Amino acid sequence: MKELKIIVAAFKAIDGDLRKAALATVVRVHGSSYRSPGARMLITDDGRWVGSISGGCLEGDALRKARQVMMDKKPMTVTYDTREESNQNLGIGLGCNGVIDVLIEPIEPSSPHNPILLFEKIISRNEPVLLATACKGELTGSKLLMDEGRQLLFNGFSQDITALITEDLPALTDNRASRIETYNDTDVFLELIQPAISLIIFGGGFDARPVSELAKSLGWNVQVTDECVAHIAPVFFPTADKLSLCQREFIDRDFTITPYTACVLMSHNYEYDRDVLKKLLNTETPYIGLLGPRKRFDKMLDEFKKEGITLSTNDLHRIHSPIGLDIGAETPDEIAVSIVAEIQSKFTNRSGGFLKYRSSPIHQRDTKSDQIFKQVFLENSPGVKSSKQKISGH
Repeated sequence: MKELKIIVAAFKAIDGDLRKAALATVVRVHGSSYRSPGARMLITDDGRWVGSISGGCLEGDALRKARQVMMDKKPMTVTYDTREESNQNLGIGLGCNGVIDVLIEPIEPSSPHNPILLFEKIISRNEPVLLATACKGELTGSKLLMDEGRQLLFNGFSQDITALITEDLPALTDNRASRIETYNDTDVFLELIQPAISLIIFGGGFDARPVSELAKSLGWNVQVTDECVAHIAPVFFPTADKLSLCQREFIDRDFTITPYTACVLMSHNYEYDRDVLKKLLNTETPYIGLLGPRKRFDKMLDEFKKEGITLSTNDLHRIHSPIGLDIGAETPDEIAVSIVAEIQSKFTNRSGGFLKYRSSPIHQRDTKSDQIFKQVFLENSPGVKSSKQKISGH
């Protein structure tokens, strides 16, 4: 979502009378790549761009292709084969061992099919949406936007293809894996676009400040609340989206907490954190992080039990105490990295283990098979065998 916001902001800053623009989107990946399907980049005819479709190795050629698209006013899908380390077509050694399809489409400000208009609609809704984009065939560039309730928000396809697309799109809500389907000789890129994570920090102490800063740098929506007005001075949280003075009993009234909201309790006040946790148990948040030792949470559980409050298996799964990933964090900045990394792993359904021991691809690939990440601890890991592979290109 952060990338979409950056692209929209950059496009609005363009003088349409002087500059032309195009949008590049990764729509399919076979093998390895730096970015996954759905990565986007806005390109202008003066050689500038925002966003990215790779680690920098494809952007130069995409810029050249984009200039052609801007002149012809016709979209095209370009295939980059990075399996050959000395790819002469691109003039640079890539060696990424992947085949990447990139849709490049012109942006006409006055056109109702302007993708920037759709991005603005997506951002303003702040809820999951399903997007279909034709990337091969006569309809290349056509789009369909639908919410999770199957209501069409925009449609540039014919009625027959629309029926097929809307039948397949809802499945993405469960598996969250974008893919390409073919309808009447038209390849269509299907993707789920989710809103940015919203983070609510309960407690405005000094150690909450780096958490707010780091989360905001990732494009998250950040709110900080406390019962003490001195703790939430704007000078302490200059980048936060909202600072709130809120008594604990009014949390459910003053905050909108959705399945895309992470809640972090770090007030250092036991009774405040305990009472806030009670409120959060009745919300849809999938992540509740409690700063402090495990015995602090165990004490809360004992008190809850005496009050007749029983936590479900799901409650115990979404409550993280102690908070954060085990990275040996000691200082507030290091602890902030640990907390934000754990939240990221929670919302992407990943374990937070070492990538070197991941047996499946790091990024999403064009496959319908499940990917399993088996976390292996360093002290128990077997030796890793290495072998020479033959590299070939087409």
